[in-house]
Amino acid sequence: MVVSRNTFDRFQLDARAILRLAGPLVVNNLVLAGMSVTNTMAAGRVGPEALSGVAVGVSYYQIFWLLGLGVLMSLPPLVAHAYGAGQDQEVGHRLRQGLWLSQMIAVPAVAALLFVEPVLTWFGTDERTIPHASAYVYTLCFGMPAMLAYLAHRYTTEGIGWTHPIMFTAALGLLVNIAGNWVFTLGNLGVPSLGARGCAIATVMAQWSMLAAMHLYLRRHPVYAPFGLFARFEWPERRTLREILALGIPIGGSVVSEGALFAVAGLLMSTLGTEIVAAHQIALTWGAIMFMVPLAFHSATTVHVGHKVGAGDPAAGRFAGWSGIAMCAIFMSVSAVVIVLAKDFIPTLFTADPDVRLLAAGLLLFVALFHVPDGVQVGAAGALRGFKDARVPMALNFTAYWIVGFPVAWWLGIHEHHGPQGIWMGLILGLFACALLLGLRYRQVSDRAVGRHAAGTAAST
Repeated sequence: MVVSRNTFDRFQLDARAILRLAGPLVVNNLVLAGMSVTNTMAAGRVGPEALSGVAVGVSYYQIFWLLGLGVLMSLPPLVAHAYGAGQDQEVGHRLRQGLWLSQMIAVPAVAALLFVEPVLTWFGTDERTIPHASAYVYTLCFGMPAMLAYLAHRYTTEGIGWTHPIMFTAALGLLVNIAGNWVFTLGNLGVPSLGARGCAIATVMAQWSMLAAMHLYLRRHPVYAPFGLFARFEWPERRTLREILALGIPIGGSVVSEGALFAVAGLLMSTLGTEIVAAHQIALTWGAIMFMVPLAFHSATTVHVGHKVGAGDPAAGRFAGWSGIAMCAIFMSVSAVVIVLAKDFIPTLFTADPDVRLLAAGLLLFVALFHVPDGVQVGAAGALRGFKDARVPMALNFTAYWIVGFPVAWWLGIHEHHGPQGIWMGLILGLFACALLLGLRYRQVSDRAVGRHAAGTAAST
């Protein structure tokens, strides 16, 4: 009983620390998801073709956007370890190098986005959808450099555990996005409705406003003074870029493995008809909204574990990681119950089309089914990154999503003609496999780190 009570007390301490870090991140993530919801709702009001174009355009865009996001996600654990070890000047150095890297990534990412139309044509996307999706992606090219630079700023402040500005800049982005959609997507103030392209214009405006606000905050707030974030100019440095990429490329591979699976699932849906794509986008959007909370727990867990490990206490880091995983699983269990109870109401928030509503209500049950494994896998990924473990998790992600999930999605959905339900079954199976593999990997990595530390302490005494 004493052990159980001690364990619960330790969990409470870690949970409070993670929630302090995650609170502003939850708001940030929900606000960013709100931008996706705003785009989806605005496009849905224009018509199924515009909504389908946004859905397919997002699927293509995310493949390249997630790669950049994943690589830059190496900054929080690297900054957290430096901060935990008291190496303040390293924090500023890593931000400056991260900014260089963000723009190096932006160039090939934008180049790849320009091929959206021939790719969708080759893929067999419904011809009614292609013009809308292409216009959406072409316009988003103008925001890619800004959003990647924003991430370098965001992940640096996240790494030191100061997450408040992330919340404020996201709120600004949402307001700009809503105003942009009102003007350009729905057609107001004398501007004609631009449909899917209007959604993209609103998003680009929001991305540049977020970068400007975050940059000004990091320049002026006294909390960043010890780090000298912008104290001097420096050119790209091979050693630091190599360090960021050594961790960032595997993280990027893991993020893309999952994100690309959902993106390709969206492209598979695009071959089944406009109404099915629209219903899929509604279900996926709602799932993404709920996922924003464990995603914030994931980021906070990475930082919290990184601080513990950086300070030389891997045992505390190990327990903190398990606490983060449990928090993700608990939230997603509650969310799954909510979806089951509200599956018929949720689609009414996005569309008035009765056929799309009916399809979306059915697909939401699949979203509820994958919620718990999705929470476990994202929590485990965050805990592993706190230990700076990324290469093996990348291989495990690829195995779960592309050796297990995608073949099942294609076989059931396309080959066996089970449609969207078959594709979603593949997604669910991939998430279950990923949750299991990453959970086992975290146990191995954290136990090994604690064992090494204990052996080193014994040897020194």
